[in-house]
Amino acid sequence: MAHDITPLVRLELAGWTSLCDGTGSDFYGSIMTDHAVMVLADGVARDRDEVIASLRDAPAWGAYEITDERLVELGPDAAALVYTARAFRAAGGPPFVGIMTSVYVREGGRWRLALYQQTPMPEED
Repeated sequence: MAHDITPLVRLELAGWTSLCDGTGSDFYGSIMTDHAVMVLADGVARDRDEVIASLRDAPAWGAYEITDERLVELGPDAAALVYTARAFRAAGGPPFVGIMTSVYVREGGRWRLALYQQTPMPEED
């Protein structure tokens, strides 16, 4: 049975929105699995507790867009969402552009984030 991409895209949009409105630590605290890891563009890998702590004081994003969404089936209760993100900090500065990969597993009837990776892309002139 094929997974529907829509719920995973909605979760990604909700995550980015939480990073814009200052509720990222709460959102990711609720959606990440107990053993989840985020591999960030700066080369740091953070576990769930480190992610929650870092998002409490993180500078807000002001705007974002995601494009080129692709779903990779990993099994009956797992899927990866790959997409391009372009985000702008609320305080200004150049945009962050990257390829994102979010691996979700279904636990207790809902999708939860198990692994997230950012791969930065150079901004085109």
